[in-house]
Amino acid sequence: MFANPQENLEKFGLSPGTIVADLGAGTGHYTLAAAKMVEGKDMNGKVYAIDVQKDLLDRIKTEANREHLANIEIIWGNAEKIGGTKLHDGSVDVVIASNIFFQVEDRVSFAKEISRILKSKGRLLFIEWSDSFGGIGPHKDAVVTENQARDFFEKNGFVIEKGLAVGSHHYGLVIRKK
Repeated sequence: MFANPQENLEKFGLSPGTIVADLGAGTGHYTLAAAKMVEGKDMNGKVYAIDVQKDLLDRIKTEANREHLANIEIIWGNAEKIGGTKLHDGSVDVVIASNIFFQVEDRVSFAKEISRILKSKGRLLFIEWSDSFGGIGPHKDAVVTENQARDFFEKNGFVIEKGLAVGSHHYGLVIRKK
C-alpha cells in the first residue's frame, strides 16, 4: 500500500485555519488533500503548492479549479535556495515534504528554507521512501534512511516529535522547528 495523503495528514493533525507549504508538490496529492482539510467555515486555511516543474503546477491548478478549491496558491519556486519558495519569513504553520528529500542536492539550504518560512514552533510533515523497491522509488544509492533523516534535521535546528506509520514503502516524521 502506498502512502495515503488524507490519512497521513489526519495522523499529523492538520486542522482548519492552518497555513501550509507543500514543498515539491509534484502531482498535488498532498496539496489537494491539505486544502480540503485546512478550509473551514470562517477559516483562512491556505496551501502553497511549490515546485520547480511548471507543468506539474499547472496540473495542480487545473485539479484545484475542478474541485473548487480556492485556498491553493501555486508558486513556481525552488525550496533548495534560501528565499526560493518566495514565502515570507515565519509565514506558515506547517511544511509538507513528501518523497522529495532523496532528490534534494543542497539539503542544508533546504532545511534553512524550511526553518525560515515556518512560524516559531511550526511543524514539518516529512515523508520519505524507506527503501529502493526495484523500479519504484529512489535508486538504492539515493535512499535516505529514517535514522539519517532524524540526525540531519536534529543537527539543523529541528526537534523530532514522533514517527508516523505512513505506508509500507515509506516512513514519516513529525518534526518541529526549535
